[in-house]
Amino acid sequence: MTTYLTTAIPYVNAAPHLGHALELVQADVLARHRRLRGEPVRFLTGTDDNALKNVTAARSAGRPVRAFVDASAARFAALREPLHLSNDDFIRTSTDPRHAQGVRSLWLACRKDLYLRSYEGRYCAGCEQFYPPGEQCTEHAGPLDTVTERNWFFRLSRYQDQIQTILESDFVRVTPAPRRNEVLAFVRAGLTDFSVSRPASRADGWGIEVPGDPDQVVYVWWDALTNYVTALGPGTRNEGERSDSELYRGELGDSELYRSELGDSELYRRWWEQSDERIHVIGKGIVRFHAVYWLALLLSAGLPLPTSILVHDYLTVDGAKISKAAGNTVDPVRLAADYGPDALRWWLLRDVAAVGDTDFTVDRLLRRHDEDLANGLGNLVNRTLTLIHKHRPAGLSPAPIDSDVPARIDRALAAFDFRAALDALWSLVDVGNRLVETERPWQLPATPRFDEILSTLLALSRLAATELAPFLPDGSARLLAQLDGTAPRSPAFHHRTPPT
Repeated sequence: MTTYLTTAIPYVNAAPHLGHALELVQADVLARHRRLRGEPVRFLTGTDDNALKNVTAARSAGRPVRAFVDASAARFAALREPLHLSNDDFIRTSTDPRHAQGVRSLWLACRKDLYLRSYEGRYCAGCEQFYPPGEQCTEHAGPLDTVTERNWFFRLSRYQDQIQTILESDFVRVTPAPRRNEVLAFVRAGLTDFSVSRPASRADGWGIEVPGDPDQVVYVWWDALTNYVTALGPGTRNEGERSDSELYRGELGDSELYRSELGDSELYRRWWEQSDERIHVIGKGIVRFHAVYWLALLLSAGLPLPTSILVHDYLTVDGAKISKAAGNTVDPVRLAADYGPDALRWWLLRDVAAVGDTDFTVDRLLRRHDEDLANGLGNLVNRTLTLIHKHRPAGLSPAPIDSDVPARIDRALAAFDFRAALDALWSLVDVGNRLVETERPWQLPATPRFDEILSTLLALSRLAATELAPFLPDGSARLLAQLDGTAPRSPAFHHRTPPT
């Protein structure tokens, strides 16, 4: 099973917050778990540099757009170490040589569905989209701007029936079910054509120029969504390539046209055309873009569709969505520095609900870490090794055990259920700790039963530490080193207290 796994690429108008960490960690677990099972995986993340809101933020900060975007994008790239991420690639839409070429290619491949017209609509600068009459943005406070422009439009209405069938049949699986139902309701209500460019003057020229129309830049969502395939393409054009006008007049089929510029990439063929799974991990506020607009662009160009779209809900503080506008951002880098990446990743995976927003507090993070990791798994391993060291200094071998836990974790993560996966893993810890409390092995060192119990505890601990690797790669490595005798027997997980 080959898997291509991507996150959404965030705007860089503000610093990363805990919501970004949630998405990255979820995707990282899926990637690491498949690698643990010996499956080929490619994991992509990056930044959306070309949004108008990035230009607005740079103006507000009194900085040149390029300098502002570069500095902010670097903070997102730097999340890799504190969050213990394993992404294979990181794309920046404003600087990566693969990207502009790929955006242009997809535009040309969709040319039969593009047309120019004047438009007046209600525009939300926060989510970079127009809203139809009667609909209000639920993501950003404040009134919508009335904007009159002449833009390029995409014939989304042409793909109404196809997209509805794709979603209803789960050919593209949108999960969890409430998010699937929401996007289906949106599609069934009727799809209308949408604007896919913006005047270059409004963007101060920032963005990717529309092929053949220097007065327009490509709409940021077209630009951003395309990163999933541009990241797999070549970084430079071939000499002798035809001009935009020649391509517009050409007779190549849409998918052939796209592949004429991208399809010579082995990465593209392997990870987009031939992957068994193409999974997008995104937040609930951008489901329409991924489960409707993106599918339509790919259908127009004759390209393969994603197989799954995993949607997470929001993190909140005191009931309010974490955001710069709300003034309640939580810095994941600071949390990782103060309490460790294990504590942060564990809370994001163990406590965050699949459906419904989850409220964050430091106390909840620390309580979950101490109850599960310090008092649970860490204590089990520590007690097991202490007893072995004291009474069997020559060591013991793990007992053979027949456990369905790896298969249960596989099923849970195939369904993108992180809590169920950890429940399965935690059954090993519960069995081990119950065995210790019931058998009291410290009272049996002179009996064969002692060896039997400790060998079983050793096997349970080793399996738990191994299966923990996708969730807590560093914590798993520490536990396995202790169990192998290559690290001191000090507790792998120390109790955490808030800094003074």
